[in-house]
Amino acid sequence: MYNANTLKLGLFGANCSSGRAPTKVPERWSASWEDCLALARMADQAGIDFMLPIGRWKGYGGETDMHGESLETVTWATGLLAQTERITVFGTVHAPLFHPIIAAKQCVTADHVGEGRFGLNIVAGWNEGEFEMFGVEQREHDARYVYAQDWIDAIKKAWGPEEDFDFDGAQIKLKKVRAKPKPYGGTRPLIMNAGSSGPGQAFAMRNCDAYFTATSEARKGGVDVMKKMVAGIKAEGAAQGRDIEVFTVGQVVCRPTQKEAEDYYHYAIIEHADWGTVDGMLRIKDITPEKLGEEEYRKKREYFASRAIGGYPFVGSPDHVAEQLALVSRGGIRGIAFSMINYLDELPLFRDEVLPRLARMGVREG
Repeated sequence: MYNANTLKLGLFGANCSSGRAPTKVPERWSASWEDCLALARMADQAGIDFMLPIGRWKGYGGETDMHGESLETVTWATGLLAQTERITVFGTVHAPLFHPIIAAKQCVTADHVGEGRFGLNIVAGWNEGEFEMFGVEQREHDARYVYAQDWIDAIKKAWGPEEDFDFDGAQIKLKKVRAKPKPYGGTRPLIMNAGSSGPGQAFAMRNCDAYFTATSEARKGGVDVMKKMVAGIKAEGAAQGRDIEVFTVGQVVCRPTQKEAEDYYHYAIIEHADWGTVDGMLRIKDITPEKLGEEEYRKKREYFASRAIGGYPFVGSPDHVAEQLALVSRGGIRGIAFSMINYLDELPLFRDEVLPRLARMGVREG
């Protein structure tokens, strides 16, 4: 993340089986340690800026049980940081499930292994089934961010210069805390969050360096509308005394020609969708045929499979994908975390064809 690239590029979701694609195609992502390590080394050498994992504890069912296998994110990040040289690797941590002093120590350990290349993605939690696994009761929505505020305040204090301290928050109270060593190089890890609700966005503005948001609606209005959206978010951050950067998420399907890319995208994401997984995700969000009606539900599940789970689809030839990514950059978005159906198979074409085009467009270093 510490380079001159105007548009930061990251790989999203590689620690979970199927990545961000609810598909049954046999080449779908495995998330095995061997594949993750090979991907991290390839991405590091290619100049990809970061890797961002999903904090997941339980799959969604269906034939593939998407995310049924996942690697815990902080230990995953630590292992990848030990085997790479430049790439930033995030850990995604559920604040209600990790004690802040343990989380602070885990993050510092990863940060020392990576010599300052670890980042923290804070998750307040939403999946009730996962919380039940831990015997933890999910807080009412707004209260989650009250707790998360105590949590990150305690972590920042543990990362700070004090030798011993007490912490007296609204929901977290700690006595005689000692947390050493401090983060690598006298700084602290980058912090990001993707809260979409009012309290979630306010939490990000107060505490984070990077805020992840969807751009689908803004993209419909073109670059000027996107710039306005980004300016509004940055103004909220500035009101809190913070210079926050705006990121987004997406799914890249790049092939030598536009037709090949579109055909494969439809084949993998629609024709071979794991609709059982999609239904499982929607059920957690209390979206069912009984509530919406069969026809409306059919439209919802197809939209969810094609554009919601993986984020905005960047589908096309290297020229098209590069132009679409450059458009996001011109709209003021600082970076994008994207997934692929099989990262190891698909990253080489992106590396060899899309990255040079982005460099020629002036949004990436050559």
